[in-house]
Amino acid sequence: MKPSVKTRSGKSIPCLTKKEAEGRDLLTRRQMYEIHLLPGKEPVAYGYVDENTVIYYFDPDSVIEAPPELWFGAKSDPLTLESGSVIERMSVKRAAAYGYYTKERLKQMNCETLEEPVAYTRRADKSIIYFYDKKTAIRLPLMCVKCGQKVRFKKKLCEDCYAEDLEQRRIEGDRHRGAFYGMDRRRVLFFDLELTGFYDRDEIISISIVDATGEVIMDTLVKPDHTKKWKRTEKIHGITPELTENSPTLVELTPKIKEIFANADNIIAYGVSTDYSHIKYIYPENEREALHDKVRCCANEFVRYAHEHRPDVEHASLIDAMAAFEIDWDGIPHSSIADTIACMKVWEKLFPNYYKD
Repeated sequence: MKPSVKTRSGKSIPCLTKKEAEGRDLLTRRQMYEIHLLPGKEPVAYGYVDENTVIYYFDPDSVIEAPPELWFGAKSDPLTLESGSVIERMSVKRAAAYGYYTKERLKQMNCETLEEPVAYTRRADKSIIYFYDKKTAIRLPLMCVKCGQKVRFKKKLCEDCYAEDLEQRRIEGDRHRGAFYGMDRRRVLFFDLELTGFYDRDEIISISIVDATGEVIMDTLVKPDHTKKWKRTEKIHGITPELTENSPTLVELTPKIKEIFANADNIIAYGVSTDYSHIKYIYPENEREALHDKVRCCANEFVRYAHEHRPDVEHASLIDAMAAFEIDWDGIPHSSIADTIACMKVWEKLFPNYYKD
């Protein structure tokens, strides 16, 4: 006999004889049914009905009252199992209300039961269908969706299928990153914004734009129109309201920004969805799609690279990317100019053949 079994939560419960369970005032499922109760929690112990079938015991302090609609409706046709246990006949609908299912249905749920049937019903031909309690079933390990033969390892695949899939993704990713794109360094721009907060309603307070030669095209603080203080993000980028007081507004900078972006073939940022979601508002709606077509996300490309080559990298911030490629920072991280230059350097590591030269 096993000294313990594990419940669905992974907790081990002891094996008790019927006398030991009664001595602890534990309840069987049958005893609970007779007084219209249901298990409120997982079983606290178990015993053996025969060599392969167990019966579970429940703590009387954790039971709950069965809803009234479950008190009645059972057909007066009890069935005695070989073990001597008596189970009720009930409809499929009522069984489901209790959380009881057939073995076939539990298998579809990736569960296996050790407990004997807890209820039954009859087909039209009088043959018996047994129901088992899902709450006391054991969850089976999920199998690989590709081969169906081994336990899942990552991404719903077993270790062998995952390795095969990873190798294919590496080949495709390396082909993508190693391709020659023939871009003009002067027409590839990198940019970064610092904001008063983390949402679309927040305002730009710093913008930096650098081309792929490393030349700084724009690097300026921006005076917000409405926001007077931003304590949370100030701790990150160090820009205070006082520093922006004499800076140009976004409206004043808009013509120059549009001119710079108009001469670019690609506009790249690290985590571009945030930066684009703010910079797009300087454009009328009918011009935003053209701008979006130029935008590329360095963060997405790094995430793809890390998944394929650096599974040890747990996060994908710009700081993580710089560390992964062992690139030194120019300036202080989280300032827009330092982040812009960092993005440019990470992009060149990812795409060594991106430019003409």
